[in-house]
Amino acid sequence: MIVEGGQVPSGKVKVSGAKNSATRLLAASMLAEEPVRIRNFPTQLVDVVEKIRFMRELGAKVEADDEREFVEIRTPSLSYESIDNYDLPIRTTYLLTASQIVRNGTARIPYPGGCKIGSRGYDLHMMVWKDLGCDVKEEADYIEINGSFKGGAIDFPISTVGGTENALMCASVATGTTEIRNAYITPEVEDLIDMLGQMGAHIENYGNSLIRVKGVGGPMRGASFAVMPDRIEALTWIVFAAMTGGNVFVEGVPFKHMKVPLLHLEEAGIDLYRNSDSVFISGECIRQGIQPFELACGTHPGVISDMQSFYVLLGMKANGISRTFDYRYPERIAYARELSRFSEDAISCEPGKITTHGIARLKGADVSSTDLRGSMALVMAAFCADGQSRIKDVHMAMRGYNGLIDKLKTLGVHASLIEAE
Repeated sequence: MIVEGGQVPSGKVKVSGAKNSATRLLAASMLAEEPVRIRNFPTQLVDVVEKIRFMRELGAKVEADDEREFVEIRTPSLSYESIDNYDLPIRTTYLLTASQIVRNGTARIPYPGGCKIGSRGYDLHMMVWKDLGCDVKEEADYIEINGSFKGGAIDFPISTVGGTENALMCASVATGTTEIRNAYITPEVEDLIDMLGQMGAHIENYGNSLIRVKGVGGPMRGASFAVMPDRIEALTWIVFAAMTGGNVFVEGVPFKHMKVPLLHLEEAGIDLYRNSDSVFISGECIRQGIQPFELACGTHPGVISDMQSFYVLLGMKANGISRTFDYRYPERIAYARELSRFSEDAISCEPGKITTHGIARLKGADVSSTDLRGSMALVMAAFCADGQSRIKDVHMAMRGYNGLIDKLKTLGVHASLIEAE
């Protein structure tokens, strides 16, 4: 991506449905014998397109409407017999298991994210399937699961979002009751719980770590459900406007899931104008400049690690030294080194801690994306910089922002996508 710096956004942008909810709900829709319609759906995300392709190969009928932002899924039957390529570049392949088991008593799924035997980034998912009564075999190109799900106890050794999602889906079609301990209940997991409830499962959660599920003992009923707005995307546009001094109206902000992240912005001197589901940001919101801050990333309801890069970027424009800590994912600092190319000596980092020295003057730079949210921070920095910037591997950002280029255009700023040489 090529960006000419100095462009100031102005206009209205609508937050899309949450990526980390939509891809899970898509897989859950195949648990039903009846049609499932999912509204406010980010149909253009790379992970969504890849998962829909594989679902169709399994036998699901999927209609996706980009303009009206919905998908409708019909799953009369599923079979892996016609699949000859299990190379699927997404991490949530394990969520495709329950829908196959409940129909056929056997499932074949790609290794998560294309990882092969040896990395074992899927041990907790194997534990879920075994704890609920299935046998698991690791083949060269796929994982095969055989049996039927029966209620039981799942004790996660660590809190895990993906494991919780997998357990919820498997338990929902199991016979009997399942207790999931040390679960990790995020807003996106709550979205999944709500849709599974519409589809017939009886789910109770106690606090943020204990869930009991009474399964339906077979395929589930249909549903019509709306994906929650993406809290990370909402934060992205708010910080982008604050950094550039633009006049931006952000529609569809999930305030109830963003209390702590927004509190940190307010304490940094950003006075947001808001109504029930939208926020307006302009130069008038930051009358005394952005103030330096310290924050620690952690679990919801705090500032989660996927939001980290936007606070680090904000710290580059603060009036002094800011510090961002992340001991949950201490090695998540590669993007910060790329950000520092926009302003020498503005960022120093070590595992678990990133320090920014503001107010930094950003200059155009050639940078490389290292992760999804870090890639978007590089794009934002490029718009704030003087001169032209090139962001390599920007497809990483495109994985998390539905219609990114079009949304930038609606705000009056432009970027060019070029094919890598």
